[in-house]
Amino acid sequence: MQRRRFKQFAPLDQRLSQEAERLRNEAKGTPSGIERETLIRQARQAETAAHMQEWLTLPRLQAPRANARVSRLRRRAT
Repeated sequence: MQRRRFKQFAPLDQRLSQEAERLRNEAKGTPSGIERETLIRQARQAETAAHMQEWLTLPRLQAPRANARVSRLRRRAT
């Protein structure tokens, strides 16, 4: 059996951002509780994944600022 192939027209980071927005809008219409917290958590995860994908597709990878600060502190300590 052959696999079905689906061509994605939007970049992954854009699709993840749209999914995060959709989840946040759905959470707004949901009463407080476990389901709403789950939707908000999923939205945060999608946003994080979008940022990571964006960072990974940069022409030249750069460490996040927090890591750069840690490495500077390590150099001072030695």
